[in-house]
Amino acid sequence: MSNGSEYAVVMENISKTFPGVKALDRVTFRLKKGEIHALLGENGAGKSTLIKILMGVYQKDRDSGRILLDGQEVQIDSPIKAEQLGLSAVYQHIMLARHLSVAENIFLGQQPKRRGMIDWKKMYEDAEAVLQEFSLQVNPRTLVRDLTPVQQEMVAIAKALARRAKVLVLDEPTAQLAEEETDQLHRTMRELKKAGISIIYISHRLDEIFKVCDVATVLRDGQYIGTKPVSELTEGEIIRMMVGRSIDDLYYKEEIKIGREILRVKNLTRHPVVKNASFSLHEGEVLGVFGLVGSGRTELVRCIFGADTPDSGEIEIEGRPVKIQSPTAAIENKVALIPEDRQQQGLALPLTLGDNCNLISGRQVSRYGFRNLRHERDTARRNVEDLRIRTPGINQKVKFLSGGNQQKVVISKWLNVDSKVLIFDEPTVGIDVGAKTEIYRIMADLLKQGKGIIFISSYLPELLGICDRIMVIAEGEVTGILRREEATQEKLLALASNL
Repeated sequence: MSNGSEYAVVMENISKTFPGVKALDRVTFRLKKGEIHALLGENGAGKSTLIKILMGVYQKDRDSGRILLDGQEVQIDSPIKAEQLGLSAVYQHIMLARHLSVAENIFLGQQPKRRGMIDWKKMYEDAEAVLQEFSLQVNPRTLVRDLTPVQQEMVAIAKALARRAKVLVLDEPTAQLAEEETDQLHRTMRELKKAGISIIYISHRLDEIFKVCDVATVLRDGQYIGTKPVSELTEGEIIRMMVGRSIDDLYYKEEIKIGREILRVKNLTRHPVVKNASFSLHEGEVLGVFGLVGSGRTELVRCIFGADTPDSGEIEIEGRPVKIQSPTAAIENKVALIPEDRQQQGLALPLTLGDNCNLISGRQVSRYGFRNLRHERDTARRNVEDLRIRTPGINQKVKFLSGGNQQKVVISKWLNVDSKVLIFDEPTVGIDVGAKTEIYRIMADLLKQGKGIIFISSYLPELLGICDRIMVIAEGEVTGILRREEATQEKLLALASNL
């Protein structure tokens, strides 16, 4: 890339049409050199489509616009061409070769060679240097599948930086990161900016935009809405640009009467990740769960749901002791789990929206092994209407839905069975403010029906906004349970750090 323009990337009047859908309609986006530029919009606004056109995954409509890098018009017809032009992207759903080592992933396709053979010693040494540059404490010989999700995210970013990209796209990079790791990423981004690297930053956590970004561009329904310096924007203005209306209360919380106890957990233990956890949940209550990455919070709820078997402890539901040794037993005991990874654990991506809505309830209404297709269609249509799922129809495959709409499908699956305890594990990760507000409203409707919700989140403003109590876990132990009115970010972080 030359130095002939102040802009690293210019995308002018870009359009993209899929069968029956105009994903982008004459969108323009300009990224200056050494700039951190936020690309914002609801799920389905066109952000991912625009980025995939830049990265050569998709091709723009033939009669639309042009792409310029450093003032020179280019044709980007493949991801390989994008990489050759100095473009690199780290997507929300990390794309690494899980069966290969960290070093092999970083230098995949660019392994150092000696006498025609891979120079393994040099590759591990070079990988170690890249990891140290990024302050990532990971053995380069470790297989990616043995890393935590956070470590995988960092390796994906390190891989992009090792390619010496001039333009780096980060798509929801902090979705699975704790606050300390997020701060580390932001520090790295600022260093990259100083080095002249341009960054396109996609995030639904609006507070991050004000911490690290210089400029923000907003898309809505496939159209360009505007670009402004972040210093001239407020969170409310960004939301209005994104959704076309004002959202007065981002963290929707109704005052709902707390009823009787419906879940009691006593001394639940699964060595070494969960240690003597005890707590309760009541009708109409949202019990938040907070902990740093590796704290054991997801492992705790997996034990309650029967996905993992505890070593000891007791669980009572509506006052009666229960043994939950499988997800099927959890369903029978009215416990539901909306998992953290909706694509891998919550959805059957090759199937339709209708099939996914009925994955659990469909078996309950089938007779003699035959599906009740009319009942399933009626159920799916009701879910689409009640949850305001944006879809061409119930026969649309869920893999083509936006993240927020996919999450609604996961939730609908559990609304179709009579669950009393619903566990939401990071339900708003990677979805926009409008979809978040709708999910909070769905939760409020469930609470009014006398259900209880366990809500896991890494995002403290969210927990403080929607929970009645917040339970903190550190190193597998419950270190405190605070009422909403007494909880602060400082107190929660102190408990999470076991201080």
